[in-house]
Amino acid sequence: MRQSPSLTDISSFPVTQPPPTHQPTDTMHFSTVVGAAALATLANASPLVRRQGPAVGQVISKCTQNGVVALTFDDGPFTYTSQLLDTLAANNVKATFFVNGNNWGNIETAPGPDNIRRMKAEGHLIGSHTYSHPDLSTLSSADRISQMTQLEDATRRIAGFAPKYMRAPFLSCDAACLSDMASLGYHVIDTSLDTKDYENDTPETTHISAEKFNNELSADAAGNSYIVLSHDVHQQTVVSLVQKMIDNLKSKGYRAVTVGECLGDAPENWYKA
Repeated sequence: MRQSPSLTDISSFPVTQPPPTHQPTDTMHFSTVVGAAALATLANASPLVRRQGPAVGQVISKCTQNGVVALTFDDGPFTYTSQLLDTLAANNVKATFFVNGNNWGNIETAPGPDNIRRMKAEGHLIGSHTYSHPDLSTLSSADRISQMTQLEDATRRIAGFAPKYMRAPFLSCDAACLSDMASLGYHVIDTSLDTKDYENDTPETTHISAEKFNNELSADAAGNSYIVLSHDVHQQTVVSLVQKMIDNLKSKGYRAVTVGECLGDAPENWYKA
């Protein structure tokens, strides 16, 4: 369902030299149309206050600091989301949820509203995964924008905010899609470590995702960081995989953070009014 190839990342290029681009080799990923200047740091700026914010309308697949892991969860909220929130709270871990309006369940039908309000109250970042989970690259501009604004309207009704971060379903957002996301002010988040939990959602197979996470998570925390893709709609992710990932990343010296923190973006910048 979600295969993400290596992407050109904008975070490591100097302002005066744009990064190289390449043609996509897989339709199920973001466009690699990127620009370096949007993630430039102001001279002598502090990381969370004076720093220029993350780029909008451009693919982001890496954190801007090392030693952190941003655990992200797509497709919810769903039946298992409250249990996941319990696990995160018990481990003092913050995460990022890319939510849908009407996919596995309707976000405005119980327990959706309670989960959304709890996510925000407990310091997690809530991003958009569109309203109904279509492939954005196949839609007209008007339909893409509608997918985003419908979800914004729903989260405003539930908790008085709209997301500024998004992840495209199927990691599919072509150049026209990225242009629309830029016009709406969205930070477009990809992944640097896909657990493939959607392929391993049984007690007998979930260890495959745990081993994939362990094998791809470098022991050199000082020189690495990750944006990790999982799903809170899969039972084995919630009851087994998440705790294993938390234990693993901590044992290797990483901190678990939101995508906003991994990009140096202060919490007051995470949402639209």
